[in-house]
Amino acid sequence: MSRPDRLFELIQTLRAARAPMTAEALGEALEVSVRTIYRDMAALQAMRVPVEGAAGLGYVLRSGYDLPPLNFDTEESEALRVALSLLARTGDGALMRAGQRISAKIEALHGPSTWLHVAPWGSALDDPAKGCVPKSLLRQAIREERKLRIDYRTPDGERTLRTIRPLVVIYHVEVTMLAAWCELRHDLRHFRTDRIYGWTLLAESFAAQGETLRALWAEREAAAAEPPEAGGAA
Repeated sequence: MSRPDRLFELIQTLRAARAPMTAEALGEALEVSVRTIYRDMAALQAMRVPVEGAAGLGYVLRSGYDLPPLNFDTEESEALRVALSLLARTGDGALMRAGQRISAKIEALHGPSTWLHVAPWGSALDDPAKGCVPKSLLRQAIREERKLRIDYRTPDGERTLRTIRPLVVIYHVEVTMLAAWCELRHDLRHFRTDRIYGWTLLAESFAAQGETLRALWAEREAAAAEPPEAGGAA
């Protein structure tokens, strides 16, 4: 039995148990050594599976727990590893940390894959001292439909203070953009996140407007992406 399958069976055995099960009993049920059970329990606890207990006392699985969808085949797990590594290119510190936690869970089940490497070069990492707004703040403002006041700098150094309604975070290869409704321009605008040098998350909301404004943004983006019509006959 592979380790991922064994961990799955271990969780299923604990879910069905009516009382704490010792490592000896679990080893007998899964036909593995007690030492293997101890290692597997440590792996499950590292993945935040709510296993309670300790060696010599028995183990129980907290009620209400359901298995996370980590039963991927080899190609699926490698696709996830590459995709999660690509988060380093977004410069989004919060997403990168979340990706590292997910990668650790996948590695605990499937083992390391040292042959997969993704170059980290890409968008500037969140660094308020260098004028790069935390991208997690932008995502929060979008989810909560709250306005932002930003101190934005153009390529030539001109500074403007704007109140915006953030709508979409766009991760390009070398830069991250924020699409928003700009109240100064009364229109949709794109802002480079590494040129936002100051920001305040306002209490003022634009609730129920987000989806409408995003639809308008998507419509304009689609129109801009259409190839120009061929010219008429000479």
